[in-house]
Formats: sequence, C-alpha cells, structure tokens
Amino acid sequence: MPRRAERHYADRVFEEETLEGGLLEEIEYLDCRFERCCFASSSFRKCRFVGCTFDACDLSLVKWEGSSFSAVRFEECKAIGIDWTLAAWPLVVMPDAIAFFGSAINHSTFLGLKLPGRTVVDCVARGADFREADLSEADFSGTNLEGTLFASTNLSGADLSRARNYRIAPAENRLRGAKFSMPEATSLLYCMEIEIVE
Repeated sequence: MPRRAERHYADRVFEEETLEGGLLEEIEYLDCRFERCCFASSSFRKCRFVGCTFDACDLSLVKWEGSSFSAVRFEECKAIGIDWTLAAWPLVVMPDAIAFFGSAINHSTFLGLKLPGRTVVDCVARGADFREADLSEADFSGTNLEGTLFASTNLSGADLSRARNYRIAPAENRLRGAKFSMPEATSLLYCMEIEIVE
C-alpha cells in the first residue's frame, strides 16, 4: 500500500501489495480493486470501502475495527479467523454490503449480525459462527459449512442448495422457505430424536 498520508483513493488498482500486521486508519476506498494483496493480521481502523473488490487476497486475521462496507466483493480470498462483529454495520440493513465468492472464511465470526440477503457462494466456511445472525434470503449455495455454528439463526428463504456438511437443528433455527438439496438435506433429520431406517 502507498505509505504517503492519502485519505482517499478512487478507481485505484492495488496489485500484490503487502502489509502484514500493519495499521491503516480513516482511509476511504471508492471503486478500488485489490489484487493478490497480503494484509494478513493487519488492522483497518475506521476505513470505508465502497464498490471495492478484493481478488485472491490474503486477509487472514484482519481486524476491520469500525470499518464500513458497501457493495464490496471478496473473490477467491483467504479471509480466515476474522471477527466481522468489529466492523461498523449500519442501522439500515444493506443486503449488498459484502459478498463472498469462492473464498475461505473459516473460523470467522458473524455472531448476531443482521446480514439478510448475504452472498456466500462456493466458499469454505469451516467453523464459522453464524449464531443469532439474520441470514434471511442469504445465498450459501455450493458452500462447505462443516462445523459451522447455527443457533437462533434466521435462515428464512435462504438458499442452501448445493451447500454441504452442515448441521442445522430445525428446532433451534428459522428455516421457513429455505432451499436445500438432496442428499445433504437429510442431515436436518439427524438433529431430531427419530430413527432413520434405510
């Protein structure tokens, strides 16, 4: 990343930038693209991202302290171990705030966040925490949800077609209108006190 004290970047492409363990504060990025950058363990404090795309970036353990997002895409990124509750989420819910495509978001926390209409397509979300989150109308199609936590989660109208390895207890979550694919959908039965006979 440029080291000079600029506070506003628009229509910039940042390629193969490295800022491991660094700190960036109060910077606004409008319609910027980050390609193959490494920001592992860095902190973005009170930054603003609008219309940006992160492509094939390493964002593992990044802290989005008070940072905000609008129409931001993460494509083929490694975004592991991120506590998304540290970001600044608007009172008015924006369905397109962030979207993940083909990314690894393992062990990330979305606890209690209002994220209706969120896109998490063809991702790996092992051990992610979606407890108490509003994920109504979210798109999880094709995502590996092994070990992911769902409890008191609103998944009404969510698309989990082609999603796999999930363990969702119907009695503990809202699933009205959610879409599931066979044979993975049979996992919904294992949380019930019933006997399945083949």
